[in-house]
Amino acid sequence: MNTFPDLRLSRLRRTAGIRAMFDLEIPAPAKWCWPTFVVPGKGIKEEIASMPGQYRYSPDTLVSAVEKVVQQGVGSVLLFGQTDGVKDNGGSQAWHDHGAVQQAVRLLKSAFPHLTVMTDVCLCAYTDHGHCAPLRPDGSLDNDAACECLAKVALSHAAAGADVVAPSAMMDGQIAAIRAALTENDFNQTLLMAYSTKFASACYGPFRDAEDSAPQLRPGMPADRKGYQASYANPRNALMESVLDEAEGADILMVKPALFYLDMVRAVREQTLLPVAAYNVSGEYSMLIATARQGWGDLDELVRESTMGIVRAGADLIISYWASEYERFFGKR
Repeated sequence: MNTFPDLRLSRLRRTAGIRAMFDLEIPAPAKWCWPTFVVPGKGIKEEIASMPGQYRYSPDTLVSAVEKVVQQGVGSVLLFGQTDGVKDNGGSQAWHDHGAVQQAVRLLKSAFPHLTVMTDVCLCAYTDHGHCAPLRPDGSLDNDAACECLAKVALSHAAAGADVVAPSAMMDGQIAAIRAALTENDFNQTLLMAYSTKFASACYGPFRDAEDSAPQLRPGMPADRKGYQASYANPRNALMESVLDEAEGADILMVKPALFYLDMVRAVREQTLLPVAAYNVSGEYSMLIATARQGWGDLDELVRESTMGIVRAGADLIISYWASEYERFFGKR
């Protein structure tokens, strides 16, 4: 092999034109998904203090916000809901036919028939304790009851017109339960995206602020989700979640968070032929904004560089709050 001075790698980096010939490209907007928050009511658009530039929308104002995203070519949205009803142990408001998510799905599919509408399927924003499953009288988590509840939520979203239902509760058997419910109710074309490798991460704080979904300390149950979300120190156990979710009928696998877990994105990519989504979560989003506001980095460059890390790791779909500003960060320059 030739070496210096005959071999000069800088020749391949010398000009912008040369770099462009060989550099990877940020995926087109069709391969992006914008996660956003929908709340009950009308005329609501509230900025989320811990997520500058992101908002809580009522179903009607969400349509206007999504129109701007669709105009940029972004291929999908992922909806997270809240309730103005009574929260209870089982999160029953989550599968109410007139819930904010269900209303938003109907409005979005009517306004943008070709937009892929995804919905988060979980209970934490609807339970009075903030956990992703009902609690037994002794305070322990009832995994199997949760699967029944999650199936009801997924069915309500599919009935409203969701193209993709995405269970995030990390309950054992949740994918099998939802797949069976969809099949039994003739929703055979509804895609099932599993939060299959979802870690008990410290990066969810801004999201829990946005969703009012932080877990509460209860007797018999800690004020965290480490008992059912994957441990960041046990990658083999986390990968097994994806193996099982694929076997149970998932159509798409997800790694969450993305930037702190690029090795896991690569590992899941290498063990499956299914599409792999990477969720660039709220804490990762807010950290870059905070860094830029302190004058410690250029936001546009931070966003582009961090996104390329997700691309290099092998993600097919990027779920990211930056999607709502795709043209600013990734459009032609």
